[in-house]
Amino acid sequence: MPGGGAARTLSPNYRIMIRRFHFAATFAFVAVGACSSASNPTPPPAPEAPGVAISASDLRTRLYAYADDSMRGRQAGTPDNIRSTAWIANQARRIGLQPAGDSGTFFQNVPLVRRQLTSASSLALVGQQLTAWTDYAPIDIQSPLRSIDGAVAIFAGRLADTSAMSRAIAGAGKVVVVRAMPGMSIFGAYAFVAQKYPQAAAIAFANQDNVVSQAASVLRNAPPYLKNRAEPEKSPLPGLLILSTRATTLLIGGDAESMAPGTVGRTVHGTIAYEEAPAPARNVVAILPGTDPALRGEYVALGAHSDHIGIQSPGFDHDSLRAFNAKLHALGALDPMTDFDPVKRASIRVNVDSLHRLRPARRDSISNGADDDGSGTVGLLEIAEAWVNAKGADQPRRSALFVWHTAEELGLYGSEYFTDHPTVPRDSIVAQINIDMIGRGSASDVNGGGPDYLQLIGPKRLSSDYQNLITRVNAARATPFRIDYQFDAEGHPEQIYCRSDHWNYARYGIPVAFFSTGSHLDYHQVTDEPQYIDYDHYQNIVKFVYDVARTVANRDARIVVDKPKPNPRSECRQ
Repeated sequence: MPGGGAARTLSPNYRIMIRRFHFAATFAFVAVGACSSASNPTPPPAPEAPGVAISASDLRTRLYAYADDSMRGRQAGTPDNIRSTAWIANQARRIGLQPAGDSGTFFQNVPLVRRQLTSASSLALVGQQLTAWTDYAPIDIQSPLRSIDGAVAIFAGRLADTSAMSRAIAGAGKVVVVRAMPGMSIFGAYAFVAQKYPQAAAIAFANQDNVVSQAASVLRNAPPYLKNRAEPEKSPLPGLLILSTRATTLLIGGDAESMAPGTVGRTVHGTIAYEEAPAPARNVVAILPGTDPALRGEYVALGAHSDHIGIQSPGFDHDSLRAFNAKLHALGALDPMTDFDPVKRASIRVNVDSLHRLRPARRDSISNGADDDGSGTVGLLEIAEAWVNAKGADQPRRSALFVWHTAEELGLYGSEYFTDHPTVPRDSIVAQINIDMIGRGSASDVNGGGPDYLQLIGPKRLSSDYQNLITRVNAARATPFRIDYQFDAEGHPEQIYCRSDHWNYARYGIPVAFFSTGSHLDYHQVTDEPQYIDYDHYQNIVKFVYDVARTVANRDARIVVDKPKPNPRSECRQ
């Protein structure tokens, strides 16, 4: 599940920029510590025989295989995506599902591309050539950029005192250099400065040696994005540069810490340009045909995302990172990726020596994504296997459509592409179920958590019928789930309704239900590993999802949509 919901308050260009980087880090103007190969979790038990009912043991066996270090974090746009989706397709074939991707295969290729600096890109000041990723970091905002060749720099001031900053007219056609505040998001700062200096040739943030280093490790191989998206026409924007102290001093001819706002600097020579190259990514699509000739042309869609966030170089000490994040979580952080409260973080102390007396440091750089969304991916396989082996009335009358979406972490690209280019008629999909992060949910993971905890988002937004059906199925359980609806509230700041793959079905008027156990201290960390999954709780959720899907598939009438359908090209609004 991604973490870029706040991006939706900005204009389309800024939203594109932010969602391309949420997977790796929320860049902020802070010092970034080095960290680092893989931990050694307890091995799983032997697999059960094919055809058994949904079991904790079978979920554990598959999840240990899927979230193994050999998958290298499953990042979309890399060969690891091909490896992990091949594993899913092999499992689907073994279970007995039918391929429903491109050209009779289980795969639907998704046209991701990666933008990188061209070899012709360069910057020079006062006769000195600057080195990309050492002197400066160019941040690609995926938009036409204004020319900076021959532009003069101006030091506009400090965001700590915006009242003293230069007037907007002073930045027209110039490279506007600004000193940002510690802890401030680069993208938030860029949005503010670009609105204040709309005619700037480029915006550059001064004295950011640590951020230049961080950007170099993350952005040399920039994250891919979906090509040929239906984006509005975009006007050229000012480029975004992060400057080292050396480059800052050369550019403005002095010290940014003491320089007066409005001081004119030197002339920039060169250009920043990008080129595109294909990046491998594919959805896995499979069908279990329904048994009723009158209904098998309709589909209950079940989805999870197959990708995660890859390798985090140079890596971390697994145990000390987890201990730090546990204390951060205990202080009220919903997840460690977005809580940059400097006071909160400064109050945390971890006794690393004590940890290492228990066992040696375990260097870890692979984001295994056991819960996010290995739990959903494997859960779909368990549901499919249970359904293939069902007898009598438990067999689905309608067909079941299983889609393992790629590139959710990059911006819901796999589900966007599938719903724009479905491999079954779109209006034949009667409902969609999305499962993302369903392996945790204890009281230590989430406020109010426990063995019967579950979050539900989305069904009431398009269909009272769907909401009521889920309520009835839950009530019929021997031990019903305590369903938490708080994240489905209108305008909830977490914007979860807009942040996982179900949204791309909902935008076409397909009723959706998103099941999750929520965020936790290992969210988007190298510590999200199979050893921390609550397999009994996980099993019960997968069984519940199966019961909901079976109920939708076997009822006489399709789910009734009684709420207004959104414009499929509009922005999601929770």
